[in-house]
Amino acid sequence: MDTAHKPTLPEAMIDQALMLDNQLCFAMYSASLAMTKAYKKILADLDMTYPQYLVMLVLWENNQMSVSELGAKLFLDSGTLTPLLKRMEIMGLLSRARDAADERRVLVTLSAEGKALRKRAMQVPEKLVCMLPPLEQIKSLVAQLKDVRKNLQDGVEE
Repeated sequence: MDTAHKPTLPEAMIDQALMLDNQLCFAMYSASLAMTKAYKKILADLDMTYPQYLVMLVLWENNQMSVSELGAKLFLDSGTLTPLLKRMEIMGLLSRARDAADERRVLVTLSAEGKALRKRAMQVPEKLVCMLPPLEQIKSLVAQLKDVRKNLQDGVEE
């Protein structure tokens, strides 16, 4: 990493740098915990977990994709994703099958029940929006968090 352009904290902030309330990581972590807790309550009506809901969101957009594509989209490794997909297959929401064109790939496809669940899931954003700041703030925050994620990923890859 090039240290010549490394930003430094202003001297006035150095004493504050290790205070919990000043940590971006803790703000993101605690917000994530609160978001997951809110989703747990909302998703109980659908008998789904938050990770299962994320899988369904991706599949509702794409209907079919490989496990590796799904993992890349959700930032999940196959060790985490495979057991999740197996449970969802048992629930009847999707199917998994080897790609006939490339046996190394496993394709995940929505079932009829998985497609039908989309209509019931329409209530999830409506319930969640009541707990959040105004939509304009949310859109801005999402964009900022994507930037944070990209910068962190780029920093790790250097």
